[in-house]
Amino acid sequence: MITAQLVKELRYRTGAGMLDCKKALEATNGDVSAAVDYLREKGIAKAEKKSDRIAAEGLCNVVMNGNEAIVFELNSETDFVSKNEQFLNLLDQVGQSLINSSVTNTEEALALEVNGKSVSILLKEATATIGENITLRRVSRVTKTDAQGFGAYKHMGGRIVALSLLEKADEETAKDVSMHVAAQKPQFLNRHQVDAETLEHERHILTQQALAEGKPANIVEKMIEGRLNKFLKDITLVDQPFVKDPDQTVAQYLTSKNNQVLSFVRLEVGEGIEKKQEDFAAEVMSQVRK
Repeated sequence: MITAQLVKELRYRTGAGMLDCKKALEATNGDVSAAVDYLREKGIAKAEKKSDRIAAEGLCNVVMNGNEAIVFELNSETDFVSKNEQFLNLLDQVGQSLINSSVTNTEEALALEVNGKSVSILLKEATATIGENITLRRVSRVTKTDAQGFGAYKHMGGRIVALSLLEKADEETAKDVSMHVAAQKPQFLNRHQVDAETLEHERHILTQQALAEGKPANIVEKMIEGRLNKFLKDITLVDQPFVKDPDQTVAQYLTSKNNQVLSFVRLEVGEGIEKKQEDFAAEVMSQVRK
């Protein structure tokens, strides 16, 4: 006899729908382990086969609710699928689930239960349904006080998203800062946050460049310091020329608004993912030669 408890257990283990679980249990005479294999063969296994395929496209998203904000990236294999209604619905569902939870990172997000299924299971089901590997990565939670302010900006529907946290609530100014972050891609908030390894790496490169130019040793150090200063201006948010008014820095713009930026998050789809380079012409020729 297929009991409700057996169906519940199978749903918990697989994330499959109730009707599918009931059919699987009937097909395996109530053997839950066999039913798990049965469902994997019908759908989940299909998703598993796709799980090793590179998903470097997709969309990033930022969701805010009161003093909480979630920034995350949902990946697909192709840009075409990222415009699919199912993918967009999943992006919204994941975002709303994350903001209404207490998760702070990707690992916690994947384990989060939504309507009896983990987000990880939801992604596997989406992979099986949509036909591409769907993955979640780079989940961050930002929290503010009542006095502080968030500002969010999306570029190209979420190819790039930015979230800024300002000392004082000012949505327009915060959005301007986020727009700048999206466009100019700062790596650090200010010079104090630049780590020693980054500084030493750049100093070494600049030293080799200066020596290769044949400059006298007594002015090489001054050259290096000058170029290092320019490097720091390029990578630190507050020192960058403000994108909407390059005659002033971001710090100067914020001073004019009697405000300052405390932190920022910037995500761009596919950053850090090694994409497989496809040579379509070579692939065609290889087929012709067979």
